Amino acid sequence: MPSTKRDSARIERRLVATLTEACEIAKAHISGFDWLTHAVDYAAFPQSLRVIWVFDTRTNKEQALAQGEDLRMRELTGAALRDAGVDLPSLEHCVRFDSEEECRIQHGADWRLRLAKLYAGKGVNLG
Repeated sequence: MPSTKRDSARIERRLVATLTEACEIAKAHISGFDWLTHAVDYAAFPQSLRVIWVFDTRTNKEQALAQGEDLRMRELTGAALRDAGVDLPSLEHCVRFDSEEECRIQHGADWRLRLAKLYAGKGVNLG
């Protein structure tokens, strides 16, 4: 857990930079993948960290997962977290997959609301 607000801000900057690199790699190689984001409560860091990989449609998400692309996305997430200096014992709890289509249907395309309801708790920073 970061000891100060400054430590949290430093970790956040590193996460954004390394996850952005992972996102760009995935966009070039995984069909239907659009973007990623993260949610974290720094009072419960790193256990609270969630990295959400977002596809354009539910079908493209399901196809990518069926083709094993989730393994590639977990590898990219792991590399990004290591580069950011974040040590997690397992990515299973951390990595999630979603789609623009599901957000539109379930939350009226309001990503802030969706992230808060599905992936975040009280005190969570939505990246």
